[in-house]
Amino acid sequence: MTRAELKAEAKKQISGKLGILLVIFLIVIAIEGVANLIPVVGIYISGIIIAPAFTLSLNMIYLAITKSQGVQVGDAFKGFDKMGKAIWLHILINFFTFLWSLLFIIPGIIKSYSYSMAFWILAENPELTAREALAKSKEITEGHKFDIFVLHLSFIGWALLTGITFGLAGIYVIPYMNTTLANYYNTIKEA
Repeated sequence: MTRAELKAEAKKQISGKLGILLVIFLIVIAIEGVANLIPVVGIYISGIIIAPAFTLSLNMIYLAITKSQGVQVGDAFKGFDKMGKAIWLHILINFFTFLWSLLFIIPGIIKSYSYSMAFWILAENPELTAREALAKSKEITEGHKFDIFVLHLSFIGWALLTGITFGLAGIYVIPYMNTTLANYYNTIKEA
């Protein structure tokens, strides 16, 4: 599928679902925001414990959308069932990206694209370990890292629009981008 086809498909897939996706997004933001307010440790609780579980949940939601499955508000917490794996995957990704970045910034950026599909893989295959999801991500992104980079770049105008509208455009942009990325994952996992 071309980038334009992935995006067109994503627009169709999120049609009629923006309300529920907004509610889910607001729940995630509210919980992470409250966690951040805890003195001293809040930022660590939010960034290391809560955020990876929500990332896994959101990836499960967007994969469900690409498969024309229903989405419910409670799905925002699905990733908490595999919270340990999500946290460990988050730690591994950040640790290995940091190590590669020590060789200058570019190797770290390249490796971050190698690891970019790990949460999608874990969302679809929760029986895998974090290391298996990471290894599978490196495998399926082989030869696709530049495509992923360009796909991310193609949303730069949308990101600017979100900034200009003080986040209001994010109501559409975030689901559109994430569904496009889920479609891309579905495309390369089968290649």
